[in-house]
Amino acid sequence: MTDTSAAARDVRVQRLRQARAADSKAKTLRGLEAVASLVAAGEQVTVTRVARKAAVSTWFVYNQPEVHQAVQAAIREQTRHGIPAAAVVPRQRVSEASLQTDLALAREEIKDLKTERDRLRERVRLALGAEIEQVQQPELLRRIRDLESHNALLVAELAEQTTRADKLERRTIELEDEVTAVRRALTRSIRAVPPPPRC
Repeated sequence: MTDTSAAARDVRVQRLRQARAADSKAKTLRGLEAVASLVAAGEQVTVTRVARKAAVSTWFVYNQPEVHQAVQAAIREQTRHGIPAAAVVPRQRVSEASLQTDLALAREEIKDLKTERDRLRERVRLALGAEIEQVQQPELLRRIRDLESHNALLVAELAEQTTRADKLERRTIELEDEVTAVRRALTRSIRAVPPPPRC
């Protein structure tokens, strides 16, 4: 691995991190604006409504501390002033298609994260193995130090990707439970409808 290629890779990693940070910041701003808009309009604040209005996932609202705290504060304020909090069962009112979409997106991102994790592991293995062939000892020591530095960065990035994948896997399990609950509720509703009278 040359110094030029290493520098180019560092630039790409930095740009990726900046893009992620900018995206998260934009989503957070939209989430906070959605909460303020619902409150100003006298509409009931719920996680689902905030997510829909801000064009983000409910998972983001639950897991972005600033947005989630704003939602909880608005709900408490509305409850004190006579606007009842949403029932604890709004998840059963979410359409199955919406849950299936969230589930599919979560699975796709988990797949991408696992692929990236495996790719990073392979890069670490190759970097520590192939680069030590046919070099003099001083040069070898210099390259080893460079590789250790790059390896530390890759390990940190791998840990970050693994954490995101773990969170998404937990959210996938929650979404699967929600889909099952919605299906059961729909089945009960269908069974509760009386058959049409026979002529």
